[in-house]
Amino acid sequence: MQQPKTESKMGKETGASAIAAENLITLAEPGGMAAEDYRTLRTSLLYTVVDNPPKVVVVTSPGPKEGKSTTCANLGVVLAQADKSTLIIDCDFRRPAMHQVFGLRNFKGVVNVLANELELQETWHEPVPFLKVATVGPLPSRPAELLGSKRFSELLEKAREQFDYVLLDAPPTAPVSDPAILATQGDGVLLVLDAQKTRKASLRKAKRTLDAVGASVLGTVMNNVKGGQKGLYSAYSY
Repeated sequence: MQQPKTESKMGKETGASAIAAENLITLAEPGGMAAEDYRTLRTSLLYTVVDNPPKVVVVTSPGPKEGKSTTCANLGVVLAQADKSTLIIDCDFRRPAMHQVFGLRNFKGVVNVLANELELQETWHEPVPFLKVATVGPLPSRPAELLGSKRFSELLEKAREQFDYVLLDAPPTAPVSDPAILATQGDGVLLVLDAQKTRKASLRKAKRTLDAVGASVLGTVMNNVKGGQKGLYSAYSY
């Protein structure tokens, strides 16, 4: 697939230190166990569903601060490292985090595209080859309406045509309806858990929320695993 052309902005905006940010373990410690776990997750995504592989993947979690944005970012990096053209869209229009994970500016983004002010390629960044990241931009007053709009659906269809994979960083399932709206437009959902914080009741509730809209839950990713040979940070696919 031909790579969409864009200017790489990481170096100009934040310098090389941003790429080695603590949360981007696949770049900071590519030879570590956590990075290898993300590559295992990539393999599961690429080859588990052979007949109808998911192209648009929604990444969410039962609650806040359980590592969904970190997981989404690192999965995007390892997909790009496998020469898969990948687009990450920050769809958390309430508390966006993707620009912080990658150390990017957030003056313009997806919200500007949905307001017909810019084209998507005018807003995305290229932190590493084969990976584009579209931040949120200005926070909208009605996030759920924007995510459920025809304009967003059209944006997503164009992204499908341009990229091998599109990762949607969604808000947590507990407080808002946004993840359920996104799940109906994606091919599958990755549910991210925190080994120290996520409770079984929260996980069950999140699963019920996604099942209610007919979402396909591809699997779960558990992070913040302590002890054992994996160390303090691990990602697993099931």
